[in-house]
Amino acid sequence: MKPILQNLVEMTGHRDHLRLEVSVLSTLQKLSSITEVRALEIFTDAGVPHVRPRTWVEDSGQLVSTDSEAAADPRRESLDHYPALRDCIAKKESSAVSSPRKGCHVLWLPVWMHDKVSTCLEITQSRPLSAHKLDVIKGVFQVYQNYQSLLDYSERDALTGLFNRKTFDEQFSRHAMNGLDSRSSAISESFAVEDGAAGDEPVQQWLAVVDIDHFKQVNDRFGHLYGDEVLILIANILRSSFRSHDRIFRFGGEEFVVLLRSTTLSTAHKVFNRFRLAVQEYHFPQVGQVTVSLGFVSTAQGSPVEILGQADQALYYAKEHGRNEVCFYDDLVAAGHLVTKVANDDVELF
Repeated sequence: MKPILQNLVEMTGHRDHLRLEVSVLSTLQKLSSITEVRALEIFTDAGVPHVRPRTWVEDSGQLVSTDSEAAADPRRESLDHYPALRDCIAKKESSAVSSPRKGCHVLWLPVWMHDKVSTCLEITQSRPLSAHKLDVIKGVFQVYQNYQSLLDYSERDALTGLFNRKTFDEQFSRHAMNGLDSRSSAISESFAVEDGAAGDEPVQQWLAVVDIDHFKQVNDRFGHLYGDEVLILIANILRSSFRSHDRIFRFGGEEFVVLLRSTTLSTAHKVFNRFRLAVQEYHFPQVGQVTVSLGFVSTAQGSPVEILGQADQALYYAKEHGRNEVCFYDDLVAAGHLVTKVANDDVELF
């Protein structure tokens, strides 16, 4: 029991979801008779639920994690290949057990957060799980799940449930300079838009800053209660307008940020405009019509501060020239509407 407690202490010392995941798998791997432990990612691709290993133990005994896009991972499988796990999730149960072959007994423990499952722990051992062993595993899992919930709560905006500014700073600093995973150019989970030029355009990552037009007037005229409702509804439209592997953040006030991953410039234009139109056509209770302005830029070049600053410049150009617009930073520079001055590694935007 002492090694288990020591591992639990180590596990709850992490402040990162991935490190916490690696830690719990390491803890479970040390239990007797366990032959394999994996963290599986549950995701939807083209409307079909899939599963893929995200963290696992190599033959050398080393725990490794993948940072590739789920939809582009060649190891992904349809969830239908795991009928016990599929039924467990459909019935919203806490665990599932299966014995697919002799000497192989598998326990699945879905991680339920916000009434959804995106992660599942898979424990395989050579003989059936005893009641005592099952209690130990579920105890470790419960500590892990509770701590995951605490981390998730600290990463999200309390009003909208979107990721917060602190989470953006951490994620963007970690991934933006690496191209947000250059290996994901073959992602199959696509937007429902026509993109005839997709084969001729490079796939890139995009950062967009979104601002609700005249939001102060909404608060002044209708009160902060209706203002909060507008923010929540805008957040819902954002969720429905982008894919599961894109990232959406609320920066505070009426400003949001979207990290649009692995798509072409023409598709980015269409997707951002589709979101803008979805907001424009939505009837907000009491308030009526609301519009948004959006500025976006590629994340291929520049530091996170530069990239965010460029998207901000495109946004404010949209707001100063009619609002309810989507503006691409490079287009504004090419047209002479914005000028970038670079000197001594400092960037000044005019």
